[in-house]
Amino acid sequence: MLLARYQKELIEAGCDEAGRGCLAGPVFAAAVILPHNFKHKLLNDSKLIAEEARYDLRAEIEEKAIAHAVAWCDNVEIDEINILNASFLAMHRAIDKLLCIPQYLIIDGNRFNKYADIPHACIVKGDSKYFSIAAASILAKTYRDDYMKQIALEHPEYEWHSNKGYPTISHRKIVLNLGHTPYHRKTFRVTHPEPVVL
Repeated sequence: MLLARYQKELIEAGCDEAGRGCLAGPVFAAAVILPHNFKHKLLNDSKLIAEEARYDLRAEIEEKAIAHAVAWCDNVEIDEINILNASFLAMHRAIDKLLCIPQYLIIDGNRFNKYADIPHACIVKGDSKYFSIAAASILAKTYRDDYMKQIALEHPEYEWHSNKGYPTISHRKIVLNLGHTPYHRKTFRVTHPEPVVL
């Protein structure tokens, strides 16, 4: 089971992002403040949880969290400031939207741009160590998936309803054949998939 808190004295928010490695669409981020005694047997890194279970968890997180928020940076912003800075900016925007002001932040990963004067800790694989970061990963992932399914209706040929903008072999082939849409990150290099050697 994951841990409830990184430190015990201050109001703590966990932050994570989704969509950093995609060819298309925004990067989403979430910030979540959970009760100090929060526990959950199933909550974990969103990548380790089936899609249907992620949506069940989202509803439970939103019901039980003290505060939660989701924000994003679109593909144009990603191209302008790069994906790393866009990920941090999306997290900052999510923190901005929290109805309860956190006093400490725990961030999934090994880098972060400081937010205001709030202290923070970067935790590698934090979404599989702390409930609040795992909760943020669930919210960021599910809300981004919802967005990608919505814009997939405009460009069904790119198969975003299934690949969610990630660089699958088929997505890369489609981009190389058809070019970019207004939702693609133009600074992300798209190469031919490597042939499989049997």
